[in-house]
Amino acid sequence: MSENLKDRPGVIHARPVPHPGRWVAIAVIAVLVAMFVNSLVTNEKWNWPYAFAVMNYQPVLQGLVQGTIVGTIGGMIMGVVLGIMMAIMRLSDNPVLKAVGAVYTWFFRAIPRYVLLVLLGTGVGYLYPKLSLGVPFGHVISGWFGWSPEALEFYAINVNAFSSTIIMGIIGLGVSEGAYMAEIARAGILSVDKGQTEAAQAIGMSPGKIMRRIVLPQAMRVIVPPTGNETIAMVKDTSLLVALPVINELFYQTQVIGNRTLQIMPTLMAATMWYLIVCSVMMVGQYFLERRFGRGFGESRPRGRAQRLLGRAGEH
Repeated sequence: MSENLKDRPGVIHARPVPHPGRWVAIAVIAVLVAMFVNSLVTNEKWNWPYAFAVMNYQPVLQGLVQGTIVGTIGGMIMGVVLGIMMAIMRLSDNPVLKAVGAVYTWFFRAIPRYVLLVLLGTGVGYLYPKLSLGVPFGHVISGWFGWSPEALEFYAINVNAFSSTIIMGIIGLGVSEGAYMAEIARAGILSVDKGQTEAAQAIGMSPGKIMRRIVLPQAMRVIVPPTGNETIAMVKDTSLLVALPVINELFYQTQVIGNRTLQIMPTLMAATMWYLIVCSVMMVGQYFLERRFGRGFGESRPRGRAQRLLGRAGEH
């Protein structure tokens, strides 16, 4: 026993490897942060009291709710529904459905969202001032009998009446988002083991029920994180609704106030702070959603006292 102790090496006095570059980087960052904070506090051009006052203006709050929040919710609901539909179509064995899904995804991913909103706000109303549902070639048939062109129309919509409203904005954001959500949903569906589908088919489940009960619940683990990112991006993209233009929108209202009062930076900071608040709340919600749908995957959480006792009992 004593011979083994003599053969062992003595105490090793190890010193950590020095990292002077880290301390230099920390010092540089600290100086830059101090300079930035000093600018925020001492530069009167920021005019923070006025910026906080603008945040509570009624038009700004109305634009926040009716433009930013409603536009985000409506655009994401439409985008998720269209995305799941297009993902299923792209994974279908039907070549027609697969082609339609591929063309939709290609088209709306290739067009910038701002350009799409401009086209919807001006081009659609110019090309089709009225959209009607009725008998095909009804205007020709009605002319044969001397009827008015609207005689064979069941329903008609005046496009110019809502081309500059939040409804058109939701349509534009939704159809654009649907192309991105299609790829996210397709990746989530493909991440589910095919054995799950085969087992469900073996017990006689219909394709629709397999998708709703088996595939999509498991695919949510892959779908939720990028969907949360797309939702946060949608909050910011609602500022593009000025292309229609949608008047009841946060960024539009702060711009109007800034141009009227010539207080440009304070009004921009008011919009920026609202975007930061809304996106921060959504980031927290995304974190808890990821935890919920990610249960059973990755690292396990520490067991509670009752679970530890049950585990010890099982060992005995």
